[in-house]
Amino acid sequence: MTSLYGRALSRHDLARRAGALAQFAGVRLMTLGDGVERGIRMLEFRTGSGLRFTVMVDRGMDLAECEHKGRAIGWHSPAGFRNPALHEPEGEGGLGFLRSFSGLLATCGLDHVGFMAEEPADQYNYGPRKTVRHSIHGRISMVPARLTGYGERWEGDRCILWAEGIVQQAALFGENLHLLRRIEADVGGDTIRLHDRVVNQGFYPTPHMLCYHVNVGYPVLSEGSRYLAPVADVVWASHADEAYRRQDVGYRTMPAPQDRFHEQVWQHEMAADAEGRVPVALVNDALGLGFMVESLAHQLPCYYQWQNFQAGAYAMGIEPATNHILGHAYARQHGELITLAHGEERRYDLVLRVLDGAAAIAAEEARIRMIARQPDDDFPAPSNRHRALPAAD
Repeated sequence: MTSLYGRALSRHDLARRAGALAQFAGVRLMTLGDGVERGIRMLEFRTGSGLRFTVMVDRGMDLAECEHKGRAIGWHSPAGFRNPALHEPEGEGGLGFLRSFSGLLATCGLDHVGFMAEEPADQYNYGPRKTVRHSIHGRISMVPARLTGYGERWEGDRCILWAEGIVQQAALFGENLHLLRRIEADVGGDTIRLHDRVVNQGFYPTPHMLCYHVNVGYPVLSEGSRYLAPVADVVWASHADEAYRRQDVGYRTMPAPQDRFHEQVWQHEMAADAEGRVPVALVNDALGLGFMVESLAHQLPCYYQWQNFQAGAYAMGIEPATNHILGHAYARQHGELITLAHGEERRYDLVLRVLDGAAAIAAEEARIRMIARQPDDDFPAPSNRHRALPAAD
């Protein structure tokens, strides 16, 4: 049955109450028409529960807006949802990404995540190309997808909204990686499901790294909002080597927007439940609203937390990833850089869920606490213990 407006309704019941499901919920394709967003195809999902989110077909099928009952969830940066035609991935010494970075989800990869890097290109067997230079967080988020389908699917009295597309990151004498993405949401539900496959369609052995940069903004992020996670160890902090408490912002309790705030990044070692799931949430108790990201530990064994509390760009990122925060060179040196041969693939499954009300927040907090009790101190000393990851091959 589908739960809508406080009632359990069958497919037949819904059909009797409107000429089209679109009165309550659906997926609609549109094209943006003005400013830096002009020309971007976008899918709008409405589940009927108050959950609305948009998928940027022409930006890696990433998620742009997200709201619940009129309350914003996803983050918008000053850069806006820039058309890829305006994007310069190699610009500004590799920081061109920052002129396009915005939205609830930015996928980082497919062959690199993190800050700029340069690595050997021997695998591509092309003399003039001695190295591969990577800009920050890779290229995939600004590559248009080939939209292969979208719509609604009924399974008995359950209705699933869905979209699928293929995003291809490729170069002659270089990588040919395909991201096959499926996005789903149930009518009447508050959950978004992502199912991704990254496949090497080329014939060179190709490095692969991936990070889901999930960005939550105001009002979920607000003064006093709490980061809930099964943190077994605070591994690393970007600001630990300079002045750990200089900005007086720890990992657990969020501040109001700040002037002259410098971004902070943490890596946490997360515990998983008996089924290998890792739930992480940001919650606003005063508002009774939270947002949860759930990943699978065997797919995404590393976890970052991004804090960008600068006024005018106020955001917090929840970021499951394939590799440690220390980047490409570290992964290669420690034998942890994934390499895909022709036809090989990696699968990733991500769940994003709105926590609506104090009861939903309390239930998620209790679930997380059962997995692991996170440090109460906002400033736990980073251990710098980057555990060995499973063999990359």
